[in-house]
Amino acid sequence: MRQLVLDTETTGLNARTGDRVIEIGAVELVNRRLTGNNLHFYINPERDSDPGALAVHGLTTEFLSDKPKFAEIAATLREYLSGAELIIHNAPFDVGFLHAEFERLSMPPLHEYCGAITDTLVVAKQMFPGKRNSLDALCDRFGISNAHRKLHGALLDAELLADVYLAMTRGQESLVIESIGEPGEAIRTDVTGLALSFAKLNLPVLRASEAEQAAHVATLDDIERAARKTAVWRALPSEAGVGEAG
Repeated sequence: MRQLVLDTETTGLNARTGDRVIEIGAVELVNRRLTGNNLHFYINPERDSDPGALAVHGLTTEFLSDKPKFAEIAATLREYLSGAELIIHNAPFDVGFLHAEFERLSMPPLHEYCGAITDTLVVAKQMFPGKRNSLDALCDRFGISNAHRKLHGALLDAELLADVYLAMTRGQESLVIESIGEPGEAIRTDVTGLALSFAKLNLPVLRASEAEQAAHVATLDDIERAARKTAVWRALPSEAGVGEAG
């Protein structure tokens, strides 16, 4: 499964009134593992950033003036995103801006060539209702260092969000990672299944020694004396094999 953790920086807050994407960062996960096949662009938006946005990302008009325009990176971006599930914090914001950029170029909307879109802000609100669920707050909650995050940056934020996403969804991965036996026969479990198949395992049977059996009987005697009744293990039917030492 290929997933891309994505973030953008923009000139302002509203794509509908002409604000533009100025930075895109994406981190690739394949089967929940970082691959290093990341993507990062600075983009010339052909306009100034709003003062409030500039204070957040620090990307000046001068710095962006010699960077490629969105039209120059659109095909590369589309190919990179194709078929992948997107993991985005507050997804409507970033998706809305990318939709607007592709629309300007008469290109198909994002959802036509990428897979599902997972909004980690929605997931976090379900997990931690009533609490702060910003990226910084989630980093603190999961013990992920963000001390180097002085300003917002798309690639840095995508890297942090990848760590947060993996921590948030840790119960969804296989608890037995390595394959056992033939390919495709890995033993798997997840938060919903909790069922393991041991068909391919050669499990040793360790039988109790005489001393261990005697200790077991003595423990049952002690339990009965304290409870003043027969221990439940001895009360069970003997044919079930429960209550027989060994």
